[in-house]
Amino acid sequence: MTRRLGVLQMDSVNVLVRSHYLPAFSRLGAYAPSLLDTAAYNGRRRHLFEYWGHEASLLPVELYRYFHWRMKAAEQLEHVWGNVARTKRERADLVDQVFQQVQSRGPIAASDLEGQRERSGPWWGWSEGKLALEYLFWSGAITTAGRRNFERVYDLPERVLPRAALDGPVPDRADAQRELMRLAIRALGIATEPDLRDYFRLSPADSKARLAELLEEGAIRPVSVEGWGAPAYLDPNARLPRRIDAQCLISPFDSLIWERSRTERLWGFRFRLEFYVPGPKRIHGYYVMPFLLGDRLVGRVDLKADRAIGTLKVLAAFGEPAIDANEVAPALLEALRELAAWLGLSDIAVFPQGDLAETLRRTHSAPTMTDA
Repeated sequence: MTRRLGVLQMDSVNVLVRSHYLPAFSRLGAYAPSLLDTAAYNGRRRHLFEYWGHEASLLPVELYRYFHWRMKAAEQLEHVWGNVARTKRERADLVDQVFQQVQSRGPIAASDLEGQRERSGPWWGWSEGKLALEYLFWSGAITTAGRRNFERVYDLPERVLPRAALDGPVPDRADAQRELMRLAIRALGIATEPDLRDYFRLSPADSKARLAELLEEGAIRPVSVEGWGAPAYLDPNARLPRRIDAQCLISPFDSLIWERSRTERLWGFRFRLEFYVPGPKRIHGYYVMPFLLGDRLVGRVDLKADRAIGTLKVLAAFGEPAIDANEVAPALLEALRELAAWLGLSDIAVFPQGDLAETLRRTHSAPTMTDA
């Protein structure tokens, strides 16, 4: 699955479960999250590594060499976040000192660094040492050895990554980007150039140049899609199934819905993250998961895992226009029960917020065959 998708986005929000665990649950059903932990952090036998793929991401180790160009660009501070770049420009001595600490003491976390000063203001109070570590991580000088309560633990790539990832030939920037574009079209199936560009966060100039090259070699097929209003491109190996019987909740960080304009073009489904919107101004909620039923996104739920009382809280439930609530609610409840069981939660509480909430509550409270 990870090779098929090419990338799993990570995020610090943990109101339900860390985001990188959810794409596998959506596609495969209940699985042991320890499998993903092992794939990502099992020393030099790992199958995944952390880097800036889309955002902070887990990527198959065979893609490591395809990001050398981005690491080299980071050395020149190309596309590196402001405070991280500023630390390299203004405190190169600190960056060198931090690298030496990783080299001599690794694996270590930012909290293990000697002589660090805490920051105030933006960047979540990151210390100067943490900013230096992030620059070194971006430039490929260090990588993630593991996680400690979700805090990155850093070490040298040669001490934690498989030899095959480090010893293979390194493609140049254009070759690497073409491979990333091939992965993007395989994962998306059909997309516009901005959709493909967004998948691995290429620049517009690079994306357009690589797309032209892939079209010339026949690796991507140009098509038109009614109503899109922009040129579209198809994976030549894509096949239209006779039917789609999907029934799953989708992480807000799932690659299926990353590019919001594509999500709206495909399903008429407008989706925005509202984590940083003040509570009274939120439309759908804090941690909102779209619900895929068949081949349509038919609703969304705002979820919270209350582990203290073993309950999956459905804080809000909304249906899309023209859905049959009596058809969607039972399928959604089944998906919620599967999610709760996977998370080790024994109960579901449906709150009254949202136009689908009342039907979902009635469905949840209705007696089952087991009750009878």
